Amino acid sequence: MTQYPDLPAIVAHRGNAAEFPENTLQALESAVELGVKHVEFDVQLTSDKVPVLFHDADLNRVADRPESVHELTWAQLGETPVGEPKRFGQRYAFTYPPSLAQAVNAVAGWDGVTAFVEVKRSSMRKFGRETVLRRISDVVKPALQRCVLISFDLPSLKILRAMTGARIGLVLSAYDDAARAEAAALAPEFLFANLERLPQGREPLWPGPWEWAIYEVRDLATARDCQARGARFVETMTVRGLLRAYEEHRRRW
Repeated sequence: MTQYPDLPAIVAHRGNAAEFPENTLQALESAVELGVKHVEFDVQLTSDKVPVLFHDADLNRVADRPESVHELTWAQLGETPVGEPKRFGQRYAFTYPPSLAQAVNAVAGWDGVTAFVEVKRSSMRKFGRETVLRRISDVVKPALQRCVLISFDLPSLKILRAMTGARIGLVLSAYDDAARAEAAALAPEFLFANLERLPQGREPLWPGPWEWAIYEVRDLATARDCQARGARFVETMTVRGLLRAYEEHRRRW
């Protein structure tokens, strides 16, 4: 992998989701093949409580179907194409969602790759925290050292840390004094924030025991601005484009 020590590390948001359907093995594999060492994906539970890679609670956006992921069994969901027809047409008509077990197995085989595993709140609302967290913890156990468990749900992160000893990351719903106090009390290894939620300007990000990862970053200038404010990671769906911009920067300097 080409190293860019003067630039923030890239996290592939739901994989290389600009070129492949999000949260699929193809999207994750593409990001790794491009040289990225950090990937992120979302986890929901099916009706029979199998953890699967899925962002939304329903299938509308990725499968053009009305069902909820929580209403389908893993056998049913695993045979449902999720090729994002509204975005890609029929190009990925035979692309299917992976289970978390399949993704963990892939991560275990990728040398030096870290996975940020986001536990979705809609699953916890449907099945309860304990059920969701135990199911996910059991599945990631074989590759726990290669995973960081992240969520918007602060209580879940406390439970996951106690349950597994894993590294955790808090995804901020807001960037304000209350969120800062919660982060300080939790002291996660990572803090994730949407670029659009940060205050304008170049005010440094909150200092603390965590590493910052700023998501929805699409270009070199924004990545460098995030780094100047204290972020060591930027998360993007446009993996190839940002890597290309990094390489052009390296050649110039």
